Amino acid sequence: MSTNHVVVWIDHKEAHVIHFSPEATENEVLSTHSTHAHLHVKSGIQGSGHASENIPFFKNVTTAISDSLEILIVGPGFEKLEFMKYLVKHHPAVAEKVISVESSDHPTDRQILAFARKYFIRADRMR
Repeated sequence: MSTNHVVVWIDHKEAHVIHFSPEATENEVLSTHSTHAHLHVKSGIQGSGHASENIPFFKNVTTAISDSLEILIVGPGFEKLEFMKYLVKHHPAVAEKVISVESSDHPTDRQILAFARKYFIRADRMR
């Protein structure tokens, strides 16, 4: 669905992509097929404690959002930031459409959509 606005809630397991306009919404859930465990940084262990970025997962999410004009990325933890870094490095035209990256726990799709609608209304007023 090609719309002006899209919100992506992303963590290390899945991404909820919600395209929306004032009249319609379309939800899509994309799951990672990564075999990497979700790791945390621990004292005394070599390396960062994080699995490397999941390129196939990020490619699928990018494909799902690339037609939108404005993108909001939300989610818990660091995956939203890793996704943004991936966009900047591999898809700069899509990265330019990202208006913000925000922290969000584990809301329902309805809560994600409500947050995004309010966010875009505020962002549109500021312009």
